[in-house]
Amino acid sequence: LLETERVVGSPEQPGDTLPLLRRVIELGGKGVAWLTLLMVLLTFTIVILRYGFNLGWIWLQESLTYLHVAVFTIAAAWTLQLDGHVRVDIFYANMPVKKRALVNLAGTLIFLLPFCIFLLIIAWPYVANSWKLLESSREAGGLPLVFLLKSLILILPALLLGQAIINATEAWKTLRNHDT
Repeated sequence: LLETERVVGSPEQPGDTLPLLRRVIELGGKGVAWLTLLMVLLTFTIVILRYGFNLGWIWLQESLTYLHVAVFTIAAAWTLQLDGHVRVDIFYANMPVKKRALVNLAGTLIFLLPFCIFLLIIAWPYVANSWKLLESSREAGGLPLVFLLKSLILILPALLLGQAIINATEAWKTLRNHDT
């Protein structure tokens, strides 16, 4: 679950300004990875309470949604860091290192960076309004923390943007320094 053997990029070198960002993304990913275990236990508890004892609480069910959102939004950048995202590997797997770096750089600059910037711009007013209202659940007995949940919409592109900068830097270094 917490394997970090395949971290993309070169080892930390003197003058490297990105190890802190790399570490923050890694720790965030590892931290929320453990939430998946909590989600399984919580789901089990909800099912037992509902079908075994005819009990149910909205806040308990909503907490499961909050955990799902936290896992996916915070772990996305860590997944990218581990090179664990989905890609069509038909051509990429057989490419030389320099061509892979070029594909990674192009994909980051053409797709990932614009997506992150777009999402930050479009989501900012939505999240800010939720904070302004201190938005809470519409359900009676729900969690009063919807504004915090919506904040994760900004965390996703922020962390992905950080990892995109790391990946673009690594790809650029590979393109400039690789002999093949």
